[in-house]
Amino acid sequence: MKKIINTKNAPAPIGPYNQAVLTGNTLYTSGQIAINPETGELVLDNIKAETKQVLENMKAVLHEAEMTFENVVKTSIFISDMNNFSEINEVYGTYFDESNAPARETVEVANLPKFVNVEISMIAIK
Repeated sequence: MKKIINTKNAPAPIGPYNQAVLTGNTLYTSGQIAINPETGELVLDNIKAETKQVLENMKAVLHEAEMTFENVVKTSIFISDMNNFSEINEVYGTYFDESNAPARETVEVANLPKFVNVEISMIAIK
């Protein structure tokens, strides 16, 4: 049985999907982009600020499912320019303890929703 996870502390979906789905002990999140949930505006000041907003949005979704970044076992990072990888990785690293960081892939793509520079999705287990 699946449970839909949605929180007002992360941006509302911009299509026919939910922020996350919990099935058993496993949480599957939709990709988050850098929309500030309080204003509805994109945070595109620089790639570090954008990445931080994405991860803060993801933090809110995890919290709603009664989880933290320590529960995350897999992340997928989609970026529009691989030249931003090191700055994205620097911010990403502040959210995970390197000794138990999740598995991950980072993929450069042609475009992302709303033409943002980074989108991140996660799988977490209680």
